Amino acid sequence: MIGFRTLAVPGPTNMPFEVRRAMEVPLEDHRAPDFPDFTLPLFRDIKTIFQTQTGHVFIFAGSGTGGWEAAITNTLSSGDKVLGASFGQFSSLWVAMCRRFKLDVVNCDSAWGTGVPISEYQTILENDKNHEIKAVLVCHNETATGVTSNVAEVRNILDRLDHPAMLFVDGVSSIGSIDFRMDEWGVDVAVSGSQKGFMMPTGLSLVGVSQKALDAAATSTLPNGYFDFQDMLNMNEQGYFPFTPAATLLRGLRASIDMLNDEGLTNVFERHRHLANGVRAAVDAWGLKNCAVAPKWYSDTVTAIVVPEDINANDVIKAAYHNYGVSLGGGLGEVAGKVFRIGHLGWLNETMVLQALGGVEMAMLDAGIRFQPGAGVGAAIQHYAHFNKPLTMAAE
Repeated sequence: MIGFRTLAVPGPTNMPFEVRRAMEVPLEDHRAPDFPDFTLPLFRDIKTIFQTQTGHVFIFAGSGTGGWEAAITNTLSSGDKVLGASFGQFSSLWVAMCRRFKLDVVNCDSAWGTGVPISEYQTILENDKNHEIKAVLVCHNETATGVTSNVAEVRNILDRLDHPAMLFVDGVSSIGSIDFRMDEWGVDVAVSGSQKGFMMPTGLSLVGVSQKALDAAATSTLPNGYFDFQDMLNMNEQGYFPFTPAATLLRGLRASIDMLNDEGLTNVFERHRHLANGVRAAVDAWGLKNCAVAPKWYSDTVTAIVVPEDINANDVIKAAYHNYGVSLGGGLGEVAGKVFRIGHLGWLNETMVLQALGGVEMAMLDAGIRFQPGAGVGAAIQHYAHFNKPLTMAAE
């Protein structure tokens, strides 16, 4: 096809030219005497994105799934009890991984389109008088359904009950895009990946770890090797890694961190909210529904859109890709064929979102969805151009 394809999936996201240029370097010696001149400031500055001063952020070559495994195997032992919730594909997969490691999982099976069930968590933790639950899992942003959960509320429950369980957070599609405060929320392990808010290729698993989690690693009996926190910490203190790092990606990460800090995290979060509101305005104008069942769950990084019952969402996705060069996210698990997803995170502005929305409208028409052409794009334009102020039309 002629022209650029439009990448509107919730990861990987669009890559800025600054990140590309940063990685266009000759391969380097990761054991060189001056390598720590680059890595030590990197280890320090990535903490600003996680909003932690007291924690340490490990950079593994891997993906968010590897970060899940690192959280489990470093801090827990076989048979330990953990509390989790399944309300989408990725929250469910993390729970499934816990079971594969022979953990005793107390799982809240919740409706897809909702988030972490706060009241259920509170009841379960209140009844855990002997503090058998060692870790509480929170999927901050469920990418499959476009749902964001309130991490701070879970921390408040633990604090009110004086419960010592560690707080684990999947922030793969939130950190770097949605407000995330590791220290303030008392998060013990936070997992992210390079291909979403960090605006990079897939390949880095970013794992923020508190001192409490590092202390827990001293008594954990689950086997690990590659993801060992203490091995990483020992080598990171010297500016090196216990394995061959993805040095080229580290150069891109340096550029990504600089870009996020230059914009200012508050501005980054506000931009994502602004872009998301435009997409949500488009969904309303099309007469369709958000998979997230209530505004309190709406994600600012991805919107999952429910198609009419007589339509297969995959037909929209195929039409968008083949006819118009637009990549949309597909439905996963329980919502397969029922939703298509628009990612609106990372290196993105209003006109880039409008380009995606225009492609979506043409694809929906091809798939047989009835709506007023231009309605969604027009609603988004009105939001973006006037920050939700009604357009004033000149008198004829």
